[in-house]
Parts: sequence; structure tokens; C-alpha cells
Amino acid sequence: MMPSPQTVIVHPAPGGVRGQVQPPGDKSISHRYALLASLAHGTSTIRGYSTGGDCGSTLACLRGLGVAIARTGQDADGLQLTVTGRGLRGLLAPSDVLDAGNSGSTMRMLAGILAAQPFSTTVTGDDSLRRRPMRRVIAPLERMGARIQSTEGRPPLTITGASDLQPLDFTPDVPSAQVKSAVLLAGLHAAGVTRVHEPLSTRDHTERALEAFGVNVTRETHTVSVAGGQRLTGQALDVPGDISSAAFWMCAAASLSGSEIVIDHVGLNPTRTGIIDILRRFGAEVALDDDGAVRGEPMGTIVVRHRDVGSVVITPDEVPGVIDELPVLAALATHGGELLVTGAAELRVKESDRISALADGFRRMGATIDELPDGFHVDGRHRLRGGDVHARNDHRLAMAFAVAALGATGPTTIEDAGAAAVSYPAFFSVLESLRG
Repeated sequence: MMPSPQTVIVHPAPGGVRGQVQPPGDKSISHRYALLASLAHGTSTIRGYSTGGDCGSTLACLRGLGVAIARTGQDADGLQLTVTGRGLRGLLAPSDVLDAGNSGSTMRMLAGILAAQPFSTTVTGDDSLRRRPMRRVIAPLERMGARIQSTEGRPPLTITGASDLQPLDFTPDVPSAQVKSAVLLAGLHAAGVTRVHEPLSTRDHTERALEAFGVNVTRETHTVSVAGGQRLTGQALDVPGDISSAAFWMCAAASLSGSEIVIDHVGLNPTRTGIIDILRRFGAEVALDDDGAVRGEPMGTIVVRHRDVGSVVITPDEVPGVIDELPVLAALATHGGELLVTGAAELRVKESDRISALADGFRRMGATIDELPDGFHVDGRHRLRGGDVHARNDHRLAMAFAVAALGATGPTTIEDAGAAAVSYPAFFSVLESLRG
């Protein structure tokens, strides 16, 4: 796939957007399959692995830990990989610092695995990642027995694993699938049962992936438990298309009169499909064709047609299920709708302060948007004029600004648009192919 250029100009799309797309392999699932395959006994094959830079960072870190990973091909679904697992405690001490790039997912979940390895590892990242807080993952792993050095709770992290990692009964202060995953991955190595109690349910890809590799996972209402010492066995796995990447096409179709987009082979995990209900509340027509589950991950086809753009309120209890889609839902609201989001303070500690950066970019395009401490309010009754915006090294902002730009009266120049390659390298070329 062609990389995104650093600066792009997005012109209005008065004829709407139409076509059929297949999004890249799911980023969240790709991370987890690679991490667990490295801990398994035997060889795993992964088809549809994400081509995004974040998932490439996970592979690079695992190779640095002695995991043999071979790229055997690539097609429309993504990369095809063969991973030779090293077992729970079989990773090797790296010869150098591991680089997680821009990927908070890599750093947080890998920390859970490194917490149990019998050596010290330093994991760093790019300028953006080194500004992101890690205390929420450091605290539980230290309670389990690992020692983690940081720069005031930020990367780089130097993780010294504990050979006698202790199980943990843990309730995070803020719902986070990444923190939950880190604790469960550490719990695989602990002598006993590790439990995570979630105040609000988050995406369950880790639980499903663990089960796919043969691990017994106990799920109760808002509680997930795993017993340490279980053997993981290599698997043949298919990664469904990323619904968070598909969300940009779903919102583009919902935004513009005359639009219809068909999205194939996309993941339909119920912890990730909150966006579908929200699009319907906006007034879009959304049809689903469920193809069934592959290794526990449901997938199918989504068809989105424009019907109306109304007013929507997203409440704090809904936020964990659509945290990645909030920027593009804000873009949808600029096309004549209205959106109020609260309970989303987590957006301030993503690749950028997404609340502040989103508000600044939309204002530069002519939008009316109020920034709240934990969210935002978009009033889209006045059409955007376009303008010059900066994605601030944030892939989701780059793509959200592009969706908003489609309904403007003039062109929009997006600086740092190359950030889209973190999750969707072909985004801008696909966008041009969908113009009516």
C-alpha cells in the first residue's frame, strides 16, 4: 500500500461518496494475536495482519525479544505472517532498547508480558508516545512484583520482570482495554488467578484471543479472570477488517447526500459496534450482513447510506465502546448535525490531546465547536468553509479532518497527514476512489 503524504489537500465532494471497500486488518486484534503467538508453543499463522505502523512496531519489539516472525505474503486483507512461539517464559533479553514507535497499545500490553520475564528491558517510543502517561499500567504491574522505571510516569519504561509474579485482584480507576490486557497478560505468568473488575465494559479482544490460543478465561459481569501457568498453543488465525478504520467510510457515507458505501470483511465484535447505533441515531441507514465468527471474532459486511444528519448525545457509559471513533463522529456532526460528548477525558492522553486538537482544527475549517474538560459540543448547522489544519502526528485526527473536509465549500489542507499510516496507510488513495 502507498504511504500517505505528509501534506494533502482534500476537496469537497458535492456528489457524495460511493463504492466498496475493505478496511485494513483490525489493529487491536493484530497486536494481540502477535503477542500471544509469541508466548505459544508451536507455530502460528496470521492472515490479515494490519499493515499500519503501530502493528509493525509490535512485530519489531517481538523480534527484538527473540521471536521468529516471517512475512509470507500480503493481499487485500493485510499481511500474512508465520510466528514461532517461545512459550510463556521463553523470550530472550534484547540486545538493545525496544522501540514501540507511536504505539501505546504495543507499550502497554508488552509491559504485561515483560513484567514476568527474567531480565530487564527498556521500551521507548517516538516523541508523541514519550509524552503519554503510563502510570495506569505501571501501578498494577508493580503490585504484581515487577519493577518499572519511568520518567515521571512516562516512557521510556525500563521493566525488570519478576520470576515469582503474584496474581492480582484489580479494579482500574478508568476503563481501559489496554490496561486490562496488560494485567491479564501478566496474570498468565502468575501463580494463581488474576482478576480485572471493569467499572464499564471495554473491548474484549484479549479475552477472545486468549481463548483462541487455548486459555481458559472466566467471564462474569464486569469481571474477567485468568489462571496463571496455562499453556498456549499455536493457531491459524484470520484478522477481520478494522471497524475503527471502517468508521471513517461509514461516517463519510452518513455525512453526504447521495452516498452509499459497502464495507466488506469487517469485524463485528459487539464491544466495538457502538458506532452503528450512533450512526442510526444520527439518521443514517445502516445494514449488516453477519458472516459468523472466525476464532471467536465475528465479521461481516456493513452498508451505510445517507438519509439525514441529526443531533446525538453520547453519554459517559457509551464512551469506552466508541473512544476511537469520537473524532470522526465529530466530523459527521459538522455536516449539518450536532454532537455532545461527555465522559471522554481519555481523549486528552491519546496520540495528541484529541479534544483540544480536534477543536482547533475544526475551528480553522469554520466549525462551531465548544471544548469541554471531558468532551466537546459540535454545532454543525453552518457549513464548513475549509482551511489549513494540522493533524499533530495523530492518525485519527488526520482522517477525521478529511471526512469533515468533504462537506466544506472550499479545499482543506491537512498538514502531517502522513500520520494516517499508523493505522491506514492507503486511506487517502481510497478516499479519492470513492468520490462520486
